[in-house]
Amino acid sequence: MTHRVFSYGTLRQPEVQAAVFGRAVPTTDDALPGFGLGWVRITDPAVVATSGSDRHPILRRGSADGVVTGAYLELDDAELAAADDYEVDDYTRIEVRLASGVTAWVYVAAEEVDRAVRP
Repeated sequence: MTHRVFSYGTLRQPEVQAAVFGRAVPTTDDALPGFGLGWVRITDPAVVATSGSDRHPILRRGSADGVVTGAYLELDDAELAAADDYEVDDYTRIEVRLASGVTAWVYVAAEEVDRAVRP
């Protein structure tokens, strides 16, 4: 099965794709409306070594006119599991509709999802 994962950060980097997926994966430019970017400090040494940075972008819900540009990656089941393993606990994966109308997974700030499910 093919999974689309919208990336706005390190998963688009060739060296990260090589380390996480073992190959360059197909990508298509797109955008995600209704979100904005923040930053998170990564403390996992393996992720820092793979990405080359301890500072990564992170998605948070934004204004209705906000938009984050990026690209969606086309991954198989094993690659989706590898992406889940790569993303630290600050992120959680949710399904979204991109500006193109395509449905994709995206990693957002975990607290965004925690807030959304609280009564």
